[in-house]
Amino acid sequence: MLASQMGIIDVVVEILDARVPLASRNPDIDSLARDKKRVLVLNKADLADEKTTALWEEYFTRQGFFALAVNAKDNDKKKGGTSKLTATLKKIMQEKIQKQKQRGRINAPIRAMIVGIPNVGKSTFINQLAGRAGAVVADRPGVTRGRQWLKVDGEFDLMDTPGVLWHKFDDPHVGILLACTGAISDNVLDRITLATHFLEIITSHEPEIVKKRYNVEICGNMLSLLEAIGNARGFKMKGGVIDLERTAITVLDEFRGGKLGRISLEKPS
Repeated sequence: MLASQMGIIDVVVEILDARVPLASRNPDIDSLARDKKRVLVLNKADLADEKTTALWEEYFTRQGFFALAVNAKDNDKKKGGTSKLTATLKKIMQEKIQKQKQRGRINAPIRAMIVGIPNVGKSTFINQLAGRAGAVVADRPGVTRGRQWLKVDGEFDLMDTPGVLWHKFDDPHVGILLACTGAISDNVLDRITLATHFLEIITSHEPEIVKKRYNVEICGNMLSLLEAIGNARGFKMKGGVIDLERTAITVLDEFRGGKLGRISLEKPS
């Protein structure tokens, strides 16, 4: 469906998760949109480390993309950054707009396709731009089922598309990162194992976050660390056994909800 619509599109806007910008890029989009102008939007920037996000903007700009960080959940377009996209689209398409005016097509809209993997906030982003709840939104992957067009400010036609994951992860670590952010359904992976992977990632470069949040000492065994967190939270079953499933769910939910602070799981090399 994406390929069949590409011929009528002026710009492809790919929404990324600012916490995992590289992992949340669908490699198939590069081949599908190779002849189109490209904008990379680092959404959920309010949940990511600010300095790291700035580094990612520089990184993608050097790669030849237009890159901007936003928080689509902020109702103020300027503060949230979504208004930056319309300004960027006008800049990118300035030459085409001028040509259309010369031909007498003054109000011809710019057509942009919004793409991205599940749960990066595409629908929320589009609704912020459009100023109304035109796209279905939920905090779980797989909500948008088909393409839908929305008109923005009379100048842009935006096509929202379903979140699409690529066929196979060449790097298993990419799958872990996407599962941590919720791009992959929690029903697919074992949450205890996922939580230990997350703790390994976060304690390797920011252990103080875990120590401060859960009042535990960092140890080398992540399963033992998860048990310590469960014990500190009082998540016990009969016989005093730590409820690891509940603990894992809590740790992942608190990361996804920003309760652990602004965390980036990836940094540019």
